[in-house]
Amino acid sequence: ATRRQGHAANFLQGFSGHLQVDGYAGYHALASDDCILVGCMAHARRKFDEALKALPKESRKNKMGMAQTALRKFARLYALEKQFKGLTIEQRYLLRLEKSKPLLEDLKQWCDNNLTKTAKDSAIGKAIRYTINQWDSLTRYIDDGNIQIDNNAAERHIKPFVIGRKNWLFNQTPRGANASALLYSLVQTAVANNLEPFDYLKYLLTALPKLGRHYKPEALDQFLPWNLTEKIKPLK
Repeated sequence: ATRRQGHAANFLQGFSGHLQVDGYAGYHALASDDCILVGCMAHARRKFDEALKALPKESRKNKMGMAQTALRKFARLYALEKQFKGLTIEQRYLLRLEKSKPLLEDLKQWCDNNLTKTAKDSAIGKAIRYTINQWDSLTRYIDDGNIQIDNNAAERHIKPFVIGRKNWLFNQTPRGANASALLYSLVQTAVANNLEPFDYLKYLLTALPKLGRHYKPEALDQFLPWNLTEKIKPLK
């Protein structure tokens, strides 16, 4: 498997909504009126964290250094998101406009001011340029209270599969890979909706056969995890 642009385009054919991605150029071609790209603030922050780690040990102690300053600005944005957790979509949207937007404008101004002060090939220079180049998509999360500041949640949910793949040394056939992906998708979507995965799969194996062979696709909607929160016990 590769990250070739065509794979994402084929997989997301017909998709409509917000698509949260990193700065990989292969995703840019997916942008359209129907598919709106949203950046991942964690990826931008990580660039500055890498720049900090690239510094000599003594330089890392300088709290006024560029990388340190940028990381403090990111920390303020994330502190707000922590405060907004549990609020309604509308409340989060309004508070982001009031509190997050000024911090974002400050971060952008800081990046612009320091752009010419850094070498393109330096770690800090790459971090600043990445943030500026991705700015429109990075700040899109404040336009909708339902959008997350980053895609860390999605990455956490695919981590079990990545660890498993390393342990069993890949799938032997495309068919096996497809089956594995389907099962992991079911399990992790159940977890994302706070359902006990074993009980969810047990319910599916019991209830799905009752549909028979001939049914309309929309008949499967009732089996989606978010529609079964009253029937399946929650995660412990």
